[in-house]
Amino acid sequence: MTQVQALTSPFARPGRALAVGALICLALAGCGTDQPGDDNAQDGAGTTAGSKVSAPSPSADRAAFAKMLDRVARRCPPPGTYPAASKPSGPPEEPSLPPGESPPTDPIEPGAPTEPESVLNARDWCASVQHEQRIIEALQAVPTPTPASVRKTLNGLGYIDERIHGLRQDGTTTRFHLDLRESGGRLCEAGTAAGATTDVTPCLAPATGPFTVERADEQPS
Repeated sequence: MTQVQALTSPFARPGRALAVGALICLALAGCGTDQPGDDNAQDGAGTTAGSKVSAPSPSADRAAFAKMLDRVARRCPPPGTYPAASKPSGPPEEPSLPPGESPPTDPIEPGAPTEPESVLNARDWCASVQHEQRIIEALQAVPTPTPASVRKTLNGLGYIDERIHGLRQDGTTTRFHLDLRESGGRLCEAGTAAGATTDVTPCLAPATGPFTVERADEQPS
């Protein structure tokens, strides 16, 4: 009887209360480690729940494109320098006339230049050679030059979609234009992706405004 009274005596109750309280705290702590909405919760793939992978913004693409243009033309003259075509020094030569004919009295209007080297500034003409070499080398390695594969190759070189125009299949080749205008320049490139016979040549575009090709032998895009 004495032992039973000792167990039920008031002196034994505080110990039991502490033990029960400790069990409750452990249970609450265990539940709190994985609460819904926890910012650190992860999904089954090991990625943070609610996280999103954002695509590059258009402004970031344009900035990367501008850096690529500078890198390609790093050894070329600065923008806005002298024309690429050399100008004759001294007065123009008088045309030879058949005997008995007199020279015309009306002024002769010079014809509008049609070749890119007559209009492009020195930087654009220099840069065009660099662009053509890298594009031709890359496209020659494309076994099947479809518009999709050509676009992917051009993107890989740093040419963004908004500067790629007129991609179209033409038999076993793919044709395209590249808008490479910067700082008031007029440079564009006309390309034909055809494996080993791939070719890229310079063309002219307006200094400002929407992209079109101004060469007579090129079709606007």
